Amino acid sequence: MPAFLYSARPAAGGDLQSGEIDLRSKEDVLQYLHKQKLIPVSVREKPKQLTLQIGTGIGTRDIVIFTRQFATMINAGLPLVQSLDILAEQTENESLRKVIQDVLYDVESGHTLADAMRKHPKVFTDLYVNMVAAGEAGGILDTILLRLATFLEKNDALIRKIKGAMIYPAVIFGVAVSAVAILLIFVIPTFQNMFDAAGVGLPLPTRIVIGMSQFLSSYWWAVGAGIAALLVALRQAYQTDGGRLAIDRALLAFPVIGDLLRKASVARFTRTLGTLVSSGVSILEGLEITAKTSGNRVIHDAVMGSRASIAGGETISGPLKESGAFPPMVVQMINVGEQTGGLDEMLTKIADFYDEEVDAAVEALLSALEPVMIVFLGVIVGGMIVAMYLPIFDMINAVQ
Repeated sequence: MPAFLYSARPAAGGDLQSGEIDLRSKEDVLQYLHKQKLIPVSVREKPKQLTLQIGTGIGTRDIVIFTRQFATMINAGLPLVQSLDILAEQTENESLRKVIQDVLYDVESGHTLADAMRKHPKVFTDLYVNMVAAGEAGGILDTILLRLATFLEKNDALIRKIKGAMIYPAVIFGVAVSAVAILLIFVIPTFQNMFDAAGVGLPLPTRIVIGMSQFLSSYWWAVGAGIAALLVALRQAYQTDGGRLAIDRALLAFPVIGDLLRKASVARFTRTLGTLVSSGVSILEGLEITAKTSGNRVIHDAVMGSRASIAGGETISGPLKESGAFPPMVVQMINVGEQTGGLDEMLTKIADFYDEEVDAAVEALLSALEPVMIVFLGVIVGGMIVAMYLPIFDMINAVQ
């Protein structure tokens, strides 16, 4: 028997009541409410419990479309409940539909929109919920929702740029490792058998390559286990505060890639904080949310240091400068924004600038990696082939 969620008001007047009941159909629930002298406000089947995550059941694009359509309806003057009801009916994502229905029920039951969304933290982030709360309090929910949609689109574009920049070297490195493994396991032993049969002396490069082949052929399981153990150790280390700080600091110090990650972190930090501050979220709460969404422990610690600083009556820019994670230009512009009272506008300008810097850094990274990877493949694979042909050249010279 299905479970239904209902909200209703007493016929004689009074506060809105809500509850859950198990009956055969919606009509049975309505009849039950009438017998209890209650006027139904909403009745719907209880959604199944789901575990939702952005990137699996619900994607960022789904949230952006929902947010923009929601903003348009609110701006057009549609009531909040009616807007949510329409969105629940027209969304194509079944998981998102169930979440919207849950939010609709909570709003009908007397909760604020922000409180209703807060019950789904894997769909609506702290940033999303806090901005909605600020929009409800200020009576500018439609404006806040449009800002949220724009922020989500730009943040998603930034993430895709970083992932795109990392895919190319990862693919090339994977191809190189595969090619070397195939040569060492399947090709080199054939040459070794031929050299043993010929009884020729082997030069040092050839002996090194054959030694590598013999080791990999005999202990491939140990190599695989070692790589797996290293990955597990790194993953476990990244779960600890100290390990994550060390790894993130090393990534920021890495040539070329570190510069790209730093610019992306700055763009993300400034856009997130600028969006929150301009939407009416307090600076202390905004800094805490921004730190959680920074994606880098070095940036997180610097931002939390700024939060402690401003809570003590100091400036935001001081701890950012001391951390060394932020470029001097960014620190100076934030300092100017604090002094002039236009911090949100200054943060948005910095974010726009660094979005362009990320584009340029991605192009520079790909341009630099392409020749480096080609040379790397040529040296490794070509060097192995040359090493195996050196004895053949000696054999030919001996015959002549």
